[in-house]
Amino acid sequence: MTLATLLATAAGVSAGAGAADLLTARRRRRPRRRGAAVRLVARVGAAINVRASSGLAQRVAAAGLDRPVAEIVALQGGLALVGAFVALPFVTSAPGRLGLVLALGAPLAGYLAPEVGLRRRIRLRAEAIDAELPDVLDLLRVAIGAGLSPRRALTEVGRRHPGVLARELKRAAGRAALGEPVQDTLSHFETRCPATGIPQLVAALRRAERHGAPLGPTLAAQAQEARSRRAAHRSEQAAKAAPKIQLIVALLLVPAVLLLMAAALIPALAAG
Repeated sequence: MTLATLLATAAGVSAGAGAADLLTARRRRRPRRRGAAVRLVARVGAAINVRASSGLAQRVAAAGLDRPVAEIVALQGGLALVGAFVALPFVTSAPGRLGLVLALGAPLAGYLAPEVGLRRRIRLRAEAIDAELPDVLDLLRVAIGAGLSPRRALTEVGRRHPGVLARELKRAAGRAALGEPVQDTLSHFETRCPATGIPQLVAALRRAERHGAPLGPTLAAQAQEARSRRAAHRSEQAAKAAPKIQLIVALLLVPAVLLLMAAALIPALAAG
């Protein structure tokens, strides 16, 4: 294999890595399904008397999960045991105080892993709801302006819009239709939608339910405000992405072009 071939190969690898980084920066990971290993770990953890941390039920709801808190707590206990067993062989052989750090840190890391996953899911969910909020508010305003009651408007918007927020609206309307008190339904809806503009929407729905206050002007103002927040957030994301893209171009794509040029020049220089 000649030097030119090696340089061309290195250029291809570098360019491919740069393109992959640029593509994966825009791609959202899909949540993975639970496997048998996770269920087994949860069963093992259920045997441990671990208490739920403060606010765990609210975080589970904000993450959009329909699982009992006891299941999350069992998973935390099981992962703590797994971390302890994995670290056990290294505790005795670790130098100095590193063994103590491993003995304490591995179970703690296992216990906190579900918490980290919940918080990440809440953050992604809040971003999705914030992005969908202006369109959903406009649809609600149009539906109510067409003469639908607020509950019927929630149902119709939830049925016709494909987003996360619309599904939560449909879920809330379904709970109210089953006889749950509207105030409890709205509180549950607010907990499951951890986005910036949701408290204002819930407050407007409460006023409409209690006092019959008109929703149209309020929804229009909230939609405009949510649209402004979305534009500001996208501008901030674009500003943060620019240095990352420049770094990828400088470290991967530019060297790939230089390597290709070197691969093309070497045979000519060798022949001369």
